[in-house]
Amino acid sequence: MSLLTKMDPETVRFFSGSSNRPLAADLCSYLDVPLVDTHISRFSNDNLYIQLGATVRGREVFIVQSLTSPVNDHLVELLMMLDIARSSAAKEVHAVIPYFSFARSDKKDAPRISITARLIADLLQTAGATHVMTIMLHSPQVHGFFSMPTDPLTSRPVLKKYFQGRDLRDTIVISPDMGQAKSAARFAKELGLPVAAGNKERISDTQVRINGIIGDQVSGCRRALVYDDEIATGGSIEEIVFHLIRAGIEEVWVVCTHGVFVRGGLERLTRIPEITEIVTTDTVYIPPEQRHPKLHILSVASLLGDAIQMNHSGLSISNLFAYGDDNA
Repeated sequence: MSLLTKMDPETVRFFSGSSNRPLAADLCSYLDVPLVDTHISRFSNDNLYIQLGATVRGREVFIVQSLTSPVNDHLVELLMMLDIARSSAAKEVHAVIPYFSFARSDKKDAPRISITARLIADLLQTAGATHVMTIMLHSPQVHGFFSMPTDPLTSRPVLKKYFQGRDLRDTIVISPDMGQAKSAARFAKELGLPVAAGNKERISDTQVRINGIIGDQVSGCRRALVYDDEIATGGSIEEIVFHLIRAGIEEVWVVCTHGVFVRGGLERLTRIPEITEIVTTDTVYIPPEQRHPKLHILSVASLLGDAIQMNHSGLSISNLFAYGDDNA
């Protein structure tokens, strides 16, 4: 008999902000619970007005919101929804943030700047979140910025399932930089593949330089699986792909959890003939009209649903953690 406790639609409430309603709907369908309406509008002075569409008193409340563009609007939406749930006597308030974009601001590497990831973590707790669930934080230390229980999930089970049935002979997993090398090494191990990482030097927000490859030799491999947590402008991926092509790689699969694809990032990569496939997840919503034939989007609804169900049932979810011992 399963140890999972089926969620009672009368005792839980699921709401979505405006950033990724399709993922929220898929999540609720997976859990067999309704997605309750959220009424979002603006006053004449541009201030947001939000009303949750059902009572939350004494309920477990789940608010799904990715921090995607326009990031600041979506953040304020999330903070307001958390505050509404808390002040309306919700029993628990769970912030489900598939893409936590502020995780990139994780250190003070210049004078007079904010460690914004820590600031947002504090704001979430102040607004009323009693628990946070997210997927693939940019770096492990961001987890430590949260004072409330926080579950940083990994997308590797979803990506592994997609690639397990493929012919992976003569394939090597490549991380564009050393910062993501450990995550890439875990993914490579699960697929039984060698791994290497680019020695990246960041020149600006949109410009990087790859000075070489560190790790297993690329020579002898026909295909590279370039693995990263997030792709925005595509600059790092483009640079590492050109380096790999010069090293003799004939085909490239690009894989990431968060397909942000701004400033022509997707077009930049699809123009490279050697890139035959770009695989991402739906943590960031990409409208159908902006998708390319090379782009494949995998759903994380089941990943989030399993984690929520296990957490609701009081079961360990360490096997789904990005940095847990089970994924070392």
